[in-house]
Parts: sequence; C-alpha cells; structure tokens
Amino acid sequence: MIKILKYTEYIYLAIGLISIYEVSQLWGPDRNRSYLFIFFAVVSLGMFLFRRNYRKKFEQRQKSDKP
Repeated sequence: MIKILKYTEYIYLAIGLISIYEVSQLWGPDRNRSYLFIFFAVVSLGMFLFRRNYRKKFEQRQKSDKP
C-alpha cells in the first residue's frame, strides 16, 4: 500500500511541473489560459506535499505499531 502512495505523490509532482512548463509557453499569447495552469501547478504541488506528509506519518504509525 505504501508503494502506491509513493507513486501517486510523484504523479502530482509531474503534473505540477508540466503545468509550470505550460505557463511559461502560454504567458505571452494567452494569459488567461496560463492563469488556469498556475492554479493547477499550485494545487498539484500542494497535493504533492500533503500526500508526502501523510505517507510519512502513515509509515511512522506502522513502525510504532509493530511489536
């Protein structure tokens, strides 16, 4: 289960990096669309940090529960 959580957090990181790239490409021609990608980047990077923190807490709890 923990391996799945580790992969999903990196998927969020990849989405954030792709969104940042799209912002850099669309900033001049279509600024309104680039604001949408800024939103996606912020949300996905926040989800990356949240998922990472949650996974580490889950691992700590599993280590402390083992006899």
